[in-house]
Amino acid sequence: MSIFQTRPALRWLVPSGAALAILGGGAAIGTFASAAAPNLPERSAAQLLVDLQTAHLDGLSGTVIKRADLGLPSLPGLGGQGNAELASLVSGTHTLRVWHAGPDQTRVALLGTLGETDVIRNGRDVWVWDSQAEQAEHRTLDGSSRPTGQLPTTPQEAAEQALAAVAPSTRVSVGRSATVAGRDAYELVLEPRESASLVGQITIAIDAAEHVPLRFQVVPRSTSKPAFEVAFTQVDFARPDPAQFVFNPPPGTVVTEAEDSHPAGRPALPAELERPTVVGSGWLSVLVAKVPQLAATPGPETGDTGADLARGLLGGLPEVSGEWGAGRILSGSLFTALLTDDGRVLVGPVTPERLYEVAQSTR
Repeated sequence: MSIFQTRPALRWLVPSGAALAILGGGAAIGTFASAAAPNLPERSAAQLLVDLQTAHLDGLSGTVIKRADLGLPSLPGLGGQGNAELASLVSGTHTLRVWHAGPDQTRVALLGTLGETDVIRNGRDVWVWDSQAEQAEHRTLDGSSRPTGQLPTTPQEAAEQALAAVAPSTRVSVGRSATVAGRDAYELVLEPRESASLVGQITIAIDAAEHVPLRFQVVPRSTSKPAFEVAFTQVDFARPDPAQFVFNPPPGTVVTEAEDSHPAGRPALPAELERPTVVGSGWLSVLVAKVPQLAATPGPETGDTGADLARGLLGGLPEVSGEWGAGRILSGSLFTALLTDDGRVLVGPVTPERLYEVAQSTR
């Protein structure tokens, strides 16, 4: 169990149904560099883990920079600096403003050149507002809803996911002290022991006074440069004004009322799709999903623009085959995706060989 599950004050709860599609974000490594490492009292890795577990966070606000360079091919509508669409966070550099006053009061604003997109939770009310498009979606959460399966939008969330993987398969150590957002911080280092993992190292900068993560970096096994970073450049631990979580649609905004959340905060899937499953654990976890529409790609045009676009993109990927079957492979610095001819998609932060192994066992 992640230690943050026992400390609700440390979780950043992004509302269900308003998932930030972000396999990335952050700023260039130079942005976070400090002039000199602060001189801090020695603390062991075990002590830092306890610090994280016992930290108490009443409130927080600040500016977060996110960067991702995952070695992905350029895809239409994704990525691009200065873009305020949530899907753009899949790659490039982006700036966000964040506010937190407890699990039921959170706000994340993605800032773009021409506007911003905000995700706001205030009690059971969830708003997603696109200022440039002048559109807002409102959703009322039911009592059983809780965010699940979200990708990290702050160092806290990223650290929670990484710490969940701490096990005999992980080397945990203390790195150099650092200065992040003008605050002294310890650095906790996690290194997978599994050779099939593409992750070389994860570092978490922990505020020396508040014991809250200020910076999170993932370095691939193949390089020394972070492929994924998320860090505060400015942070204030005072509880934000409650007005920050009250949203009144500006004049001219088109408001859409979303359907009630489904049990456990999970949206309904199309009838022809099954829920993905996870094979393995820790650093070798692989997500397996069945997507019949992608079977036997590439194929002739069908008149379905989205399906035809997917087939065109997949048709340019390298072909692979083995005892598990045949398909196409997409490789990045921190993940590999296998799309089989029988309509399966396997994704994980692992080598292609690990995906082939899972593909064979799940035929």
